[in-house]
Amino acid sequence: MFSIIDIIVYIFLGVGVFFNLLAGVGLLRFPDVYTRLHAGTKCTTFGSIFLSGSVILLGLRMWWFGNTDGSILAIHTGVALVAILVTNPTGAHAIARAAHRSGVKPVKAVVDDLEGGTTKKKSIGKKTATVKKKEEEEG
Repeated sequence: MFSIIDIIVYIFLGVGVFFNLLAGVGLLRFPDVYTRLHAGTKCTTFGSIFLSGSVILLGLRMWWFGNTDGSILAIHTGVALVAILVTNPTGAHAIARAAHRSGVKPVKAVVDDLEGGTTKKKSIGKKTATVKKKEEEEG
């Protein structure tokens, strides 16, 4: 017979696998780097939350019943989850910015909000050297 914790672990595993599979489908189906990056980042981050949550719950259940390895498993998984939550969006942002700066155009884009704005540095209260130089060149 399954306990309630086991059922929750299986549900979390199912949800995590579903979102990671959805990310794979998005990587195959979407037309350009930006939408593929969006699918790969959002879905895998969300799926990783549930997969890590299931491992943490399982580790805490093991710890509750006297297995000290369960607490180590839960702590290590929690640290890995924090690393995923920090690095996945940061890496995706860096890749998208590099793609935009190298001239990769989005497919079927209606408006490009970043066009011409990625080289200008903005500062609150004072002008940076880049802005001053551009203003001098413009007249």
